[in-house]
Amino acid sequence: MVLVLATAAHAEKADRSKPIQAESDRLTLDNAQKTSVFDGNVVITQGTLRITSERVVLHEEKDGSRRASGVGHPATFRQKRDDVDEYVDGNADRLEYDGRNDRIELFGHANLRRGGDDIRGEYISYDTRTEFFRVNSTAGPTGGPPPGGGRVHVTIQPAPADAPAAPAAQGRHDAAPATRP
Repeated sequence: MVLVLATAAHAEKADRSKPIQAESDRLTLDNAQKTSVFDGNVVITQGTLRITSERVVLHEEKDGSRRASGVGHPATFRQKRDDVDEYVDGNADRLEYDGRNDRIELFGHANLRRGGDDIRGEYISYDTRTEFFRVNSTAGPTGGPPPGGGRVHVTIQPAPADAPAAPAAQGRHDAAPATRP
C-alpha cells in the first residue's frame, strides 16, 4: 500500500544556514573523500534538525550540500516546522537525509509524528520543504507486495474548523488529498 499526503507548511528554512554540530564516541574523517563516519551514541544537529543514531555516515557533495545515512535502534530525527510551534519527529531502523533536496527517508519499522498525527509503515519518504509524505508497507520506495502482510497505519487528527484546507495533489495517481498528514 502507498499513501501520499501533502500539506501547506514547511520545515524550518533557517536550518540550512546553520552550522552542523556532531557528537559521538568515535569519528573517522576522510577529508579527501569528504566523508565522516560517526560511531556510538551519535547526535548530529543543524539548527532545529536533530539526528540520533548508533552510526552516521556524513558526506559532503561537490555543491556543498550534505547527505547523511544513519543506522540505529532506532535512528531518529526531529525538526521544527516553519511558522508554527510544532515539530516533526521520526524514527526507523535506518534513515537517509538528503540536504540538497531536503528529504528524509525512513527504512524499517518507520514512524513519523506531527502533533497528534501518527504515520507508520516500513518506508516513509518525507520532503521537508513541501511536507510531502510517501508511505509504503514495504521497506523501499518502489512498493510491491509487503513481506508478511504489512500495512500502513495512519492516525490523522481533525483540522481545526478555522484552518484552510490543503490543496489536493495534482496529477498524481497515488495521491490522497488531506488537510493534515
